[in-house]
Amino acid sequence: MSIWFSRAAPAPAESRSLTVPWLASRAGYAHVDGSTIENAQQAVAVRSAVDLFASLCSELPIDAYSDSGRGRRQLPRLPDYLMDPGGDGYGIQDWIYQVAYSWLYRGNLYADVVERDPRGGFLRTVSLFHPDKVSPWADDRGRVQWFVPAGQFTGEMLHRRVNPVPGCLLGQSPITDAATTIGVQLASSRFGKAWFDADAQPLGILRNTKASLTPDESRTVKDRFMAALRGGTREPIVMGNAWEWQSLSVTPEESQFLGTMASSAAECARIFGPGVAEILGYETGGTLSYSNVQDRDIQLLKYSLNKWLRRMERLLSEFLPRPQFVEFNRDALLQTNTMQRYQAYALAIGNQPWRTVDEIRTIENLGPLPAQEVMP
Repeated sequence: MSIWFSRAAPAPAESRSLTVPWLASRAGYAHVDGSTIENAQQAVAVRSAVDLFASLCSELPIDAYSDSGRGRRQLPRLPDYLMDPGGDGYGIQDWIYQVAYSWLYRGNLYADVVERDPRGGFLRTVSLFHPDKVSPWADDRGRVQWFVPAGQFTGEMLHRRVNPVPGCLLGQSPITDAATTIGVQLASSRFGKAWFDADAQPLGILRNTKASLTPDESRTVKDRFMAALRGGTREPIVMGNAWEWQSLSVTPEESQFLGTMASSAAECARIFGPGVAEILGYETGGTLSYSNVQDRDIQLLKYSLNKWLRRMERLLSEFLPRPQFVEFNRDALLQTNTMQRYQAYALAIGNQPWRTVDEIRTIENLGPLPAQEVMP
């Protein structure tokens, strides 16, 4: 048993000194706590944005290179151990998704370094912890210690944070920092569900303008009227001149409530960066023309996704000996149509070529041309 489990739990003040000081004071809107992962996942915009980033990070092609500049060369393939960095058999895509999940929800990645290369010292097998199951504290000498679920820790903690705050050990959680916004979304959704579950507003009013009806007569009239509506024959309903039917529509107050739900959902998507709300289809007050439909993938990559890809590249590069490193193939995200792709290839092998025909055929998953068919 390691020393982290043999010591008594630290005093609350010691634990708080290593975390962002204002996190514990954040409260959800209308008693709905939007700072927990479980609650935040109930907000469709939050869950969709996290899944969007985690999926893009995990599904983009990965290449490995050695050196840089003029000496840069691409490695034939990733090492076998990097194809399953968690060592659990689920593969690198599953592992990357979990890393993005931890960063996007909690701003921190915690992992158990199971194996390092005995000669180079670089990572080989890293098992990830749930970000809510790990807590740090400082011992009497100011050294950081980690508490994790019993039986899941071999001794070397790998901690990688995002959104760092000066003077704090842990990174800043996007979810916790925007707990109020997420709380508004959750509270409005739950209010709406309670409203419809309770059938708070009828579909219409059937009124007799000349006679007063007893409760039994009212129930009889309603049952006959509903039977005629639901009969499925689409025959006309015969009513005397004393009966009026008034259909009830959505009131201005209800429209404002629906607008609150839509605007708060867009705000939740914006937590993760510019362009996310538009990609997810939320109304943001602007118009979407053909030109900026084509540009939105570039905007998403440049201003929102790229920072997560770079962080992931730095982490994955720790699994390779220097000067080797990892890069995501961002061109896979910016896929164009067939004509645009062919036009780009024509420029690449034009008067000042910077690609060969075989390189382009490799990009298109085609084999090299026979020697007598190679184009000049």
